[in-house]
Amino acid sequence: MSAIFQNWQAWALASAVFAALTALFGKIGVSKLNSDLATFIRTVVILALVGAIVTARKEWIRPEGEGLPLRSVVFLVLSGIATGLSWLCYYRALQLGDASRVAPIDKLSVVLVVVLAALFLGEKITWQVGIGVALIATGAILVALPAKG
Repeated sequence: MSAIFQNWQAWALASAVFAALTALFGKIGVSKLNSDLATFIRTVVILALVGAIVTARKEWIRPEGEGLPLRSVVFLVLSGIATGLSWLCYYRALQLGDASRVAPIDKLSVVLVVVLAALFLGEKITWQVGIGVALIATGAILVALPAKG
């Protein structure tokens, strides 16, 4: 497989690009719809897209003799619940506010992930990470502040 497909940074950058498009398309999408219905439509599309990818890659079949690890399933269910609640809140925020101000606040999740990963996963916070997280938090707050003038 190509080196680019094994590079986490490339995947993370692609995620950021698609997240930006999510905010723009979502803001337009919720302009004449209830935010909960908009989230439902988005979820159905995601299910269809991911289902098609898993089918095309023949990933429905697990190797013989391997069951689904209960711990993995529990945490994926919790992740799904958190994702659904995040999306519901995000689309409601987009419906009420400017996409250019909602998205940066949503990205405070980066700050929370760093803190929670340190607390619960034992990940180290280096000085570079600390400064980066402080800059992300500061930037999100500055962008979200109401414009003066």
